[in-house]
Amino acid sequence: MLYHAYELQRSWMSSASALASISAGMLSNPANPLGALGMGPMVAGALDVFAHATAHYGKPDFGIASVDIDGKPHAVVESTVMKRPFGDLLRFRVEVTPANRPRLLIVAPMSGHYATLLRGTVERMLESAEVFITDWADAKMVPQSAGKFDLDDYIDYLIDFAEHVHAEAGGQRIHMMAVCQPSVPAFAATALMNLHKSPATPATLTMMGGPIDTRECPTVVNNMAMQRPIAWFRQSVIATVPMKYPGSGRRVYPGFMQLSAFMSMNLSSHMMSHYEMFKHLTVGDEASAQATKDFYDEYRSVCDMTAEFYLQTVEEVFQKHSIPKGEFRHKGELVDITQITDTALLAIEGERDDISGLGQTRAALTLTPNLAEAKKRYYMAEGAGHYGIFNGSRWRNKVAPVVEEWIAAHSG
Repeated sequence: MLYHAYELQRSWMSSASALASISAGMLSNPANPLGALGMGPMVAGALDVFAHATAHYGKPDFGIASVDIDGKPHAVVESTVMKRPFGDLLRFRVEVTPANRPRLLIVAPMSGHYATLLRGTVERMLESAEVFITDWADAKMVPQSAGKFDLDDYIDYLIDFAEHVHAEAGGQRIHMMAVCQPSVPAFAATALMNLHKSPATPATLTMMGGPIDTRECPTVVNNMAMQRPIAWFRQSVIATVPMKYPGSGRRVYPGFMQLSAFMSMNLSSHMMSHYEMFKHLTVGDEASAQATKDFYDEYRSVCDMTAEFYLQTVEEVFQKHSIPKGEFRHKGELVDITQITDTALLAIEGERDDISGLGQTRAALTLTPNLAEAKKRYYMAEGAGHYGIFNGSRWRNKVAPVVEEWIAAHSG
């Protein structure tokens, strides 16, 4: 009933949003003299904010047409190089010299948002590398005939993707970057590739704001996961996909619930952002208002994840702490993190991260005692929150150069 109730509410709000948008457009039209009189601009601004806040957002496009390298624009070619039921592998290529640029596999989160949330991450890293990224599917769009998809399957996907990137690189060592939640499966996949001496073993693994050990500086997210048994999550937040979608009947953790949870954590700041957008609209500052709209267009574009993946992640990562305790198993095989000896590790954290607290990602460096110290590095982005370590000016000017230096130091 949960999903059906949401769909009904969404259909109502979509109609209201469309009406508000039309009304705002009419009031803002220069040909309408009433729009510039009295309360006209204020009403138009309020209607515009309401229309934007209640609109439904589908999957965005990356839309990266070009990047500037050494002050010159270069066209970017996006293509899908692997298609799988629960996620594709995308490649972004820039025609530049030299042709043997590092190959970087960016692992996007499967946490309710699409991979396009990392658009700024991809765009910045294209300045120095050929970039591949995991493009996870919306679970409600995957037919039940495709089977299940859990944390073990996620790890298998990463290994397969790494092998593909390695093959495309002609045997050249590749690099991997995991943003937030996938730091855990990327860490596990790297350990397995090290253990089995896979040729596709990444030369470097960069983990950014990842919950490697959530016992370190626990956040609100961590505490919520610990306060309730796994049965509560199974009964309270898992829903069944309605008939209208290809994945009808699949059990999922809906994206709209994930979005609601994250927005409620910082409700006051989200409300203030919309109030500022309203003020920009009333004074005609369309550029500032559009910047806020662009952010929320992406932020509100959500997708579902399979119930088995979500529940296994909650249990293994946030409740049992299986990775830091050395107890995590991948399809029955113990994932021995201490076997990482061939992959250089870079742990990046944001000083003000309220999703993954300070120390949670850095823990990866202490969990790998057999890795040479020269192959370990920690970087804290001062003043950066969770989003700021992979998007925005701090990412572009402070964090990305650290990643590039680390990749360059361990290439070849």
